[in-house]
Amino acid sequence: MLVAMTSHETNQHKRVLVAAPRGYCAGVDRAVETVEKALEKYGAPVYVRKEIVHNRYVVDTLAERGAIFVNETDEVPEGANLVFSAHGVSPAVHESAEKLQLKTLDATCPLVTKVHNEVKRFARDGYHILLVGHEGHEEVEGTAGEAPEVTHLVDGVEGVEALPEWLDDEKLVWLSQTTLSVDETMEIVKKLHQRFSHLQDPPSDDICYATQNRQVAVKAIAGESDLVIVVGSQNSSNSKRLVEVALQAGAGASYLVDYASQIDEAWLEGVSTVGVTSGASVPEILVRDVLQWLDERGYSDVKEVTTAAEKITFALPRDLRAPRS
Repeated sequence: MLVAMTSHETNQHKRVLVAAPRGYCAGVDRAVETVEKALEKYGAPVYVRKEIVHNRYVVDTLAERGAIFVNETDEVPEGANLVFSAHGVSPAVHESAEKLQLKTLDATCPLVTKVHNEVKRFARDGYHILLVGHEGHEEVEGTAGEAPEVTHLVDGVEGVEALPEWLDDEKLVWLSQTTLSVDETMEIVKKLHQRFSHLQDPPSDDICYATQNRQVAVKAIAGESDLVIVVGSQNSSNSKRLVEVALQAGAGASYLVDYASQIDEAWLEGVSTVGVTSGASVPEILVRDVLQWLDERGYSDVKEVTTAAEKITFALPRDLRAPRS
């Protein structure tokens, strides 16, 4: 005999675990606010080299307010206002902007600037730098540009074997892109140490606190989740890493979406627990939209799982700071 189930009975096992910390980090917050304050102070248009942060919603919203995103400085009219993105730029880009007499505002994340300074210091001290990172990523291009003649990209474990043998006789140090998977980076570094016994470690960890915190948080929910939805853009390195970390930590499945509308209802088949998190360049409004979408499909039991508290803030570029009273 068939027994009709009440809506409470059909929904009682559906729940959502929301990772915390998630979303905006201090560097992203600073970068986005830099463009917003520049538009307020100078008026539109304000030019931005590359995407200010790797998030479609943020870029589109700023464009609506008068930001114009360009790939290179030579696309910017002479004398105009130009913001450098959170990912940082090489000295060559700074020089190009100076030649065009552009008024520049540097929104580079201070943690990326720290890695730039490490490259310059180790290059001055006669080191060759093994830079762990993803080829073509803007942060890697900017960092390597500080000392291109002595910086060697290591992209994945296979990148270790691709390094030239003559490096055996050189002073070596490894540094990394700030938005990598912690576990994957340590695996690469282990291989580097096996190949180069004299390899020196950096004075401090280069992977940023926010990247690490978000990976720890998603691990805390992944093992209990049949599905983990990561809110973030396809070109966001730290967001893509969250998908990988979720799967490695036991999630049944994991997908990256920019918007709730991109979630496929077929993903929910047989799913009782959905984990939700977001990359470091994602505004909270997009997470709320995902939670609303899930709520409309019976996932109304929502629990936040917190693994760390973040209180770090970074000051805006000097030209945009409020005057002291």
